[in-house]
Amino acid sequence: MCGRYATTRARQELLDEFQVQVDAAGGEIQPDYNVAPTKQVPAVLSRRPKDAPEDEDAVRQLRTLRWGLVPSWAKDLSIGSRMINARAETVHEKPSYRRAFARRRCLLPADGYFEWYTLQDSDDPAEGEKKAKRKPQKQPFFIRPKDGAVMAMAGLYELWKPRDDEDADWLWTCTVITTNAPDDLGRIHDRMPMVVRPDQWDAWLDPELTDPDRVRGLLVPAMAGTMDAYPVSKLVNSVKNNGPELIEPSSDGDSSGNHSGALF
Repeated sequence: MCGRYATTRARQELLDEFQVQVDAAGGEIQPDYNVAPTKQVPAVLSRRPKDAPEDEDAVRQLRTLRWGLVPSWAKDLSIGSRMINARAETVHEKPSYRRAFARRRCLLPADGYFEWYTLQDSDDPAEGEKKAKRKPQKQPFFIRPKDGAVMAMAGLYELWKPRDDEDADWLWTCTVITTNAPDDLGRIHDRMPMVVRPDQWDAWLDPELTDPDRVRGLLVPAMAGTMDAYPVSKLVNSVKNNGPELIEPSSDGDSSGNHSGALF
């Protein structure tokens, strides 16, 4: 599961990196070091401009979407909080994601993402009773590309508005597609965001590419050894905290950028 991530690239950097043709994000795009479900997040997608004829080509756009996909048929927004992730293995067949997977795919830029590793308790018999009463301790890790490149997380988006209010604005929402984590990351958590390689961006964003098998072929799991993972401050546990200190190596853990230290 991917339930928190960081996205701190400036607007112009995103426009340049993803060769965006239309900036439809509106307002300011602020660095967010603690992205949580229901927040607005930057996203890149391809879509025909509003009111354009059907024979006009889609253009690449930068938008902000609400994290937590709300299907068009949903009665209310509450379902979105349960749909922040879609599994790559089944996304093409699940009713909630199937239509979006065919035509409404997006890229969600990130610097990296957070996962929590459950620390092992002592085997000392004297600690047995205390251990049974206390909650397992979890250490947050930040996981990012070793080369510092932006993570283009595979995502889907949907448009939704209340059935009883035709005058309401459309709400744009999204979900992150996840896959099995490679062995070097799987010790922290068995799932990770699916990342789309730059040479596949055009195809992934193409709304005319609708064949499920061809689209699934674009989802290539991350190779082992391409990501850094290191312990960070437990300040990230609270969504109220937000700043660059959340992605800095924790002084309590292995600050080398290598997750194979004493915590394992």
